[in-house]
Amino acid sequence: MAFRNDALAGRHIVISGGCGAIGLGIVKKLMSHGANLTVNDILSDQQATDRLRQKGIDVSKINYVKADLTDTHETDRLVDTARERFGVIHVALCHIGMVIPKPLLEYKVEEWDETMAVNVRTAFLLGSAASRSMLEDGIQGQLIFTTSWVADVPWPEIGPYNASKAAMKQLMRSFARELADQGIRANAVAPGIVSVGLAKQQWDTDPIYRTRAQKAIPLGVMQPLDSVADAFLFLCSTAADYMTGTVLLVDGGCSLYPMDDA
Repeated sequence: MAFRNDALAGRHIVISGGCGAIGLGIVKKLMSHGANLTVNDILSDQQATDRLRQKGIDVSKINYVKADLTDTHETDRLVDTARERFGVIHVALCHIGMVIPKPLLEYKVEEWDETMAVNVRTAFLLGSAASRSMLEDGIQGQLIFTTSWVADVPWPEIGPYNASKAAMKQLMRSFARELADQGIRANAVAPGIVSVGLAKQQWDTDPIYRTRAQKAIPLGVMQPLDSVADAFLFLCSTAADYMTGTVLLVDGGCSLYPMDDA
């Protein structure tokens, strides 16, 4: 994407789940364009440092904060620690997520609750805490949520994940609706079937999954990680300053129509 290398200079961005497969790509992209990054995950400091370094990220410029964002106090601590290191927060990326692939009728209620806690509760808590900090600091900031095309077109055998992403979409729109007159915007990025992490593992090892996924991607190839990171770069930049309540769908066409099952 043709953005200047200093396009995010001076902007402090907080991201949850920043040490996951997609999160690392986003962190690297935003840092390469001048942003100050506070990265949150539940890994130990050493584990996080190792993952960041493996991706060529200069950890001396990263503020890593281990915190469980399903907990209100931990979330508040993340925001406080972020402000202590890099000052006011301009953008909060509510990115952390999880999925347990199995048929819906095989889900245990505890697995449903865990999925909703990690995907939706954390987004609400971080979005709320970050918004309060922006209001306190007089910042016209932005919340960005990582949703998915499956919020609208359910993918088989990840029912609770589908539901959680639909909930995140409406949560984002609610933040946008309620906080616009106070100068805080909220948007979302909805990726497709990304060529990293669990999706890539299933693509490589599960022929049934691969056949189904190939049918679901009109552009014909798994989504490059860089295309997801570019979407976040755009939303974090001043080029997106007039956007709020919007889902930026970057899915290779997966959401164009329901696909036949394999």
